[in-house]
Amino acid sequence: MTAPPTTKGVRTTLAEATQLLSTVTDTARLDAELLMAHALGISRQELLLRHLDVSVPATFEPLLQRRLAHEPIAYITGIRAFWTIELQVGPGALIPRPDSETLIETAIDYFDERAPMRILDLGTGPGTLLLAALDQWPEAHGLGVDASEPALGYARSNADRLGMGHRAELRLGDWTRGLDGRQFDLILANPPYIGTHEPLPAEVRDHEPASALFAGPDGLDDYRRIIPALPDLLAPGGAAMLEIGWTQAKAVSALGLQSGLLPAVHCDLGGRPRVVLLT
Repeated sequence: MTAPPTTKGVRTTLAEATQLLSTVTDTARLDAELLMAHALGISRQELLLRHLDVSVPATFEPLLQRRLAHEPIAYITGIRAFWTIELQVGPGALIPRPDSETLIETAIDYFDERAPMRILDLGTGPGTLLLAALDQWPEAHGLGVDASEPALGYARSNADRLGMGHRAELRLGDWTRGLDGRQFDLILANPPYIGTHEPLPAEVRDHEPASALFAGPDGLDDYRRIIPALPDLLAPGGAAMLEIGWTQAKAVSALGLQSGLLPAVHCDLGGRPRVVLLT
């Protein structure tokens, strides 16, 4: 049986929740609104337009307590918007970040009026980059590889829900191992790039999978494995887009040059180096 709603209104509760959440997040008001919309089973837009004066459902308070304990919003609501799609996410899968959209933007600029027909997403997680790219280029097919079966479970579910199951192959694997042939027009990767001892916010450190975050003392271990394999995987005229930490552009570019690839650095909306394009 569902618990009855409280008598307190949404508008008042959002103000109180925002004050509480300000101690754990820089997006306190947004978080409060997303939690309330989830509790009500509606969109945030609908909440703000039509439901600020309704009663608060009893399900809101447990959601708020989870967020106050630093659990990520995406894990609480089970969804995260990315590019033009919405992805189901949860424990065991890296949460898509807006910064990663720079990879898709860079790919669009590179291919211009062409369309990549064969796409590879290394470390696909819940299908983030692969499914965003397939949505961008409806005629394309792609392969997503990840070492995490739980993450691939989300990716398969997302591909089916978005109607892309017939265009997206999802495979358990170890980066490029077992892949060969010059077959991919576009290679996307958001590998772990955080140094082992770098500090992270509690909601990231305590909840998201460490295997998707950390890559050795300097954060470059996985680039050292991925980049040397790229020349044998790229089709003629193809390109690889690698997400980087904002201090890693020079080091990752150097790894590309060592493998005979030409690097170009692209910045995110905040002006920070975010993508190394390799051709």
